[in-house]
Amino acid sequence: MRIGLRILLGYFVIVALAALLLGQVFLREVKPGVRQAMEDTLVDTANVLAELATDDFLAGRINEGAFASRVRALAGRDIGAGIWGFEKRESSYRITIADARGIVVFDSAGRELGADHSRWNDVHLTLRGRYGARSTRGDPDDDASSVMHVAAPIRDGARIVGALTVSKPNRAMAPFIARSEGVILRWGLVLLGTALLVGLSAAWWLSRQLGALRRYADAVTAGERASPPDAAGEFGDLGRALETMRERLEDRRYVERYVHTLTHELKSPLAAIRGSAELLESPLPEADRRRFASHIGTQSERMAGMIDKLLALAAVEHRQRLEHAAPVDLAAVAREVADAVMPRLRAAGVDLALDADEPLPSPDGDAFLLRQALENLVDNAIAFSPRGGTVAVALRVDAAGVRIEVADDGPGVPDFALEQVFARFYSLPRPGEGGRSSGIGLTFVAEVAQLHGGHAALHNRAGGGALASLVLPVG
Repeated sequence: MRIGLRILLGYFVIVALAALLLGQVFLREVKPGVRQAMEDTLVDTANVLAELATDDFLAGRINEGAFASRVRALAGRDIGAGIWGFEKRESSYRITIADARGIVVFDSAGRELGADHSRWNDVHLTLRGRYGARSTRGDPDDDASSVMHVAAPIRDGARIVGALTVSKPNRAMAPFIARSEGVILRWGLVLLGTALLVGLSAAWWLSRQLGALRRYADAVTAGERASPPDAAGEFGDLGRALETMRERLEDRRYVERYVHTLTHELKSPLAAIRGSAELLESPLPEADRRRFASHIGTQSERMAGMIDKLLALAAVEHRQRLEHAAPVDLAAVAREVADAVMPRLRAAGVDLALDADEPLPSPDGDAFLLRQALENLVDNAIAFSPRGGTVAVALRVDAAGVRIEVADDGPGVPDFALEQVFARFYSLPRPGEGGRSSGIGLTFVAEVAQLHGGHAALHNRAGGGALASLVLPVG
C-alpha cells in the first residue's frame, strides 16, 4: 500500500473515530441537557405555585378557591408564543396537590382526584422535607411517553402539610431536542467532510513530495543522471541534503576508484619499461638496442594514453555514457592484445589461441577501453594457467550481441568466490605468485562492459578452468 493511501486511511480512521465519539457525546448530552433545563424551570414553577396555593389549601378550599379557578382557566388560554421557530398555543403543565397523607386533593386535569400518590417519589420525598421529582412513562415501552414530575412543599409555618406537583410531558421538548440533534449532525458532517478534504489534500501533498524524493533516490541508486526534486519546506531541504551527500560520496568514490584503477593498469607498462631499461644497460646488438628503445617509447605512450583514457572514463562514467562512441573492430583489438601479452605468455610458458567468427559485427564503443578490458581478462587467464596450458580467446556472435570469451586451463574459481570476483578489491591467490592481485582488473572489465551497455561474467568450465565473458550489444 502506498504511503499516501496509508496516511489518508490513518487520518480518516482518526477523524471518523473522533467524529463518532464527539457525535455520540453531543447527541447523548442533548436530551439530558434539555430535560435538566426543563426540570430547573419546573422546580421554580412548583415552588411559586406552592406559595400561591397555600392560603386556599390551609383554608380547606383548594379545589374550589381562587387558585383552582385560575389554574383551570389556564387550559383555555391561547398562549400564542413563538419559541425559536416553534409555535406554542397552549400550556402543557399539569398541577396536582396532595395532602399530608399523599392523597390528591386537587388535579388540574381532573383525572386523579382522591388517588393515593404517597408512593410516588415526588410526593413521598417532598412530604419528608426532601427534594421530590420523578419521570414516569405512560407506556413502559415508549420513552417518548415519559412525563416529568417536580414537587414543592406546602407549609403551615414550619410544618409540611402538602405537596404541589407540576408535571410536563417530555414530548413537549421533543421538537427542540430533534432540532438540536439535527444541527449537531449536519455540522458534524460538514466538519467531517472538511476534515477529510484537508486530510486528502495533505496526504496527496505528502505522497507527492515523498514520491518525488523516492524517484530521485531510485534514479541515483540506478546510476542515472538525476536532479533533486523541486520540493517545498523540509522536503526541499531533505532533497538538497541528499543531493549534497550524493555529490560528496560520488566524488570520493570516483577519486578512490580511479586512483586504484590507474595504479593497477600502470603496473604492466612500467614492468616492461623497467625490463627493457635493464637490458639496455648491458651491451646489445644495435638491432636489439633499437627494438628495446622502441619498446620503451611504445609503453610510455601507452601509459600516457592510459592515463588520459582513464581520466576520460571517469568523466564519461559520471555522465553515464560514451560521448564519442565509434564502430570497433574487435578482431583487430584481440590481435593487438595478443601481441601485447606475448612477452607474458612466453614468461609463463602459456600459449594463446585466438578464434573469431567471420564476419564479426563492429559494435559502437571505445576501442582503447575495450582493449584494456580484454587485456585484463587475458592477464587473469595467464596468471591462473599452468605452465604448458593454453589461454583461448574466442569472439562469437549470438542473440545478445558480440560475445568475447577468455578461457584458461587453471584450477577454476571456488564456488564461494563466483559472486564476488567483480567486486572492487576482491582477489584470489594466484598460483606461483605467492600473493594476490589488486582486485581492480575484473572491476574495470565490468565497468567497461556497463559503459558499453553490455555485461561481464565469470564461471567455471565443465572440463576445468574458468571462462570469462564480455558481451557487447550490436545495433
